[in-house]
This record gives sequence, structure tokens and C-alpha cells, in this order.
Amino acid sequence: MAIGVVGLTVGLALGGVVLLGALGFVLQRNVDTEAFRTADAVTLLAAEDALPDPLPVAGGQVRVQVVDAQGRVRAASIDADRLVPMVRPERLDRDGRQRLEVPAERVGLAGPVRVVAVPAGTAADPLTVLVARSMADVRHSTHVVRTILLVAFPLLVAALAGVAWRVVGATLRPVEALRRGAEEITGRAGGGRLPVPASADEIHRLALTLNGMLDRLESARLRQRAFVSDAAHELRSPLTNIRTELEVAQRLADRTDWTAVTANLLADTDRLSRLVDDLLLLARLDETPPSRGTGPVELGALLTEVAARYPSPPVQVELRAGPLWTTGTVEELRRVLANLVDNAVRHAYGRVVLAAEAASVAVAPDGPGAGAYHLVTVTDDGPGIPVADRVRVFDRFTRLDDGRARDDGGAGLGLAIVRELVRRAGGSISLTDAPEQPGLRVCLLLPAAPVEDGHPLTVRDRNPPPPAKE
Repeated sequence: MAIGVVGLTVGLALGGVVLLGALGFVLQRNVDTEAFRTADAVTLLAAEDALPDPLPVAGGQVRVQVVDAQGRVRAASIDADRLVPMVRPERLDRDGRQRLEVPAERVGLAGPVRVVAVPAGTAADPLTVLVARSMADVRHSTHVVRTILLVAFPLLVAALAGVAWRVVGATLRPVEALRRGAEEITGRAGGGRLPVPASADEIHRLALTLNGMLDRLESARLRQRAFVSDAAHELRSPLTNIRTELEVAQRLADRTDWTAVTANLLADTDRLSRLVDDLLLLARLDETPPSRGTGPVELGALLTEVAARYPSPPVQVELRAGPLWTTGTVEELRRVLANLVDNAVRHAYGRVVLAAEAASVAVAPDGPGAGAYHLVTVTDDGPGIPVADRVRVFDRFTRLDDGRARDDGGAGLGLAIVRELVRRAGGSISLTDAPEQPGLRVCLLLPAAPVEDGHPLTVRDRNPPPPAKE
């Protein structure tokens, strides 16, 4: 505000100086023009040797003299001196037109006097016409304008400063309200919202954006709190089991069956280790941005490898096409299939089927857009999952009440990990009913890698380096 007022003051001051200078220049030019017009008229009379005496002039603020080369006055207006020329002879240029300043008392006019000199007569008898005009009117006009500017200038600056103060205050008032709202939100626990001004301007849009950010932060905070609470609860269970086993063994002393205790402790330790590994994996997935796969992966070989780990109950693999190449990380895709097959084997009554086929063009409902995808399915004949719970089951630490969700030692993180890894690979996952009821089918859509002559194209193949210049 202060800088703006100072800049406005300097600008108005410079404008006033320029205005006064321009006004003085124009008025003085008008005086010179009128004087030269009078001198030219007298010059015509002198050329015709028809100078009247006294010389006729208009106005009482004009004096006219016609002087010769010796400085003698040949003719003069009625108010002009007939003995003493207005300009000394040595200051006159007999060959050119001149503009001169002379003292007022030499001419007998008020204020500064402007004199113009115009050559006249003949070569044998050179004459000079002198016309003097008072500059008192010009000085008075500039003085009046300067006085008006000096009086109006501070009033104008004060008025503009007051208007600017009100406008800036009205503009910054919503910003101050946002600041106070942010300070109140910071000072209290829990979420909150910033006040949104009624005007549809940039401050309004800023408030909406900040409120959206606060909503996202509050949602992230609630998710983090729930995650920490669930993780603490899940970690407490195996730790409690381990503590109980050790306390019982300590009380029984020599009667303790250390073989059974060791087996129980190893089981709880394995469960605790798996839970910690899953939590670390989810934390890493949350921190690193999702990205497309780093290389081609053949789905048929990967399905066969994963199925070979489960001899009972039987896990069958059905491949309905040739090699199916996708883009992704082998370890992440192997973790996806292993988690799905683990879940299917745990709840299947007798049969789990892994299948893969090429899908020409598909639109994945949960993430990717239109493009070429391969469809991978994991089907079991277990109790299935209700339709209402098929989205919620992918949330972290989610356990359903039916027999399928009663995970033997699980923490409800398997499907959450699967969803995150599938998203990172650029695909999607969904749950449907198995063709033969009861049962559940997990459908994976994974992006298809470009293939040429049955072999996948790497990034270097698709973008070959430019040929070397010879």
C-alpha cells in the first residue's frame, strides 16, 4: 500500500511538471506567433515606404518600433518610445528573425517582455521592425495552474490513497479470513474447513481448492490412524501368544514340552514375520508412485510355476492360447498370483483352476483405459463372497463374517496387496461368480506387451536408437 501511494505521488508530480512545462511552451509560442504576425504586417508597409505615424497596433500590451542601422527610431506605435530603441543595436541581427527578452522598464510594459525582430527596408536603407509583447498574462496563467495543482494534488493523492486502502482491505479480507480459519484448524484436533467467500473470484477458487486439500488430508489421516490401529491390533495377537507360551513354559518348568512350545513359537513367529513383511510392502507401495512394468513377462510360464507349489488340493492350469506376454515386474506379478491362489486353495472344497487367455481390446473398469489386455482368472469351488462385499474385501485388514473370510492366521492384507500391485502393473482386478455354483472367480486384466514373430518387443526394440552418422 505504501509503495503504491509513493508511486502514485511520484507519477502525479511528474505529470504536473510536464503539464506546466507544456502550458508555458504553448502560451509563449502563441505570443511569438502574434508578435511575428504584427511584425510581418509592418514589414510590408516598410517595403512600400508607407509607414504611418504612429504605427497602428491592436491592444495595449504591444509596442512596435522601426529602427535603422544606426539605432534611430524611424516609426513607432502610439505608446512606444520614439527616441530609445527597445533593443540595443549591437544585439540585432540584420539578416535574420530573432526572439529576445528585454527588461520590462525599457519597454514600459508589465512583467517580462518578449521582443521579436524582423528585417525590413532595402539594402540601401536597412530597417528592423521590433514588436514587444508583455508576458504577464502567460505568467499569470501558469501561476494559476500551478496553484490549482498544488492545492488539488494532495487532496487527490489522499482521496486515491483512501480508495486504494478500502479496495485493498476488501480484497485481503477474505485472505485474512482464510488465515484465521487455517490457524484455528491448526490449533485444534480433528478436521475442519476454511470459510469460502461468496464472490466467484480467485479467492473463492483458492478456498475451494484448500478445502479439497484439507478433506484429502483428513481422509489420509483417518486412513493412517485406522491402519496404525489395525496393525497394532494384529501385531499384538502373535506377541500375546508368544508371551503366553513362554509364561506357561516358565511356570511348568521341568514338565514343559519344549518341542511343542518351540513349534508353537515358530508358528507365531512366522505369522508375525509375514504380517511385518506385508505391512512394509504396503508402506513401500504407498510411498513409491505407480508405474508401468519394467519388462516382458510370459503369463503361461508364471501360472505354471505358481501352480506347481500347491500339490493338494489340485490346482489346474488351463492355457487357451500360445505365449501371453505382459509388461510388469516378475516378482510383483508372482506375488499377485501367489496371494490369489493361496486364498483360493484355503477356501476351495476340492478344485482351483488357473486360466489365461488373450483379450483383443478391453476396457478395464478399475483403472486402465481402452487397450489390449490379457485375461487371467483364478476360480475355486469354495463358499464365494457376497456381491455387496466384493469391493470392500480389497480394503486393508478387512475380514468378512462368513466362512471364506475366516483366515487361518491371516491379517486381511493379501487382497489389499494384490490390488496395489495390479494397479502398479497397469491392470485391474474384479470378483465374479464362478461358472459352476458355488464358487468365486477372480478376474485380472493385465496389459498385453507388443509381440513380433512370437517374441515380445522391449522398449529398445520399440524405440531403436538413431543410426550413427558416417
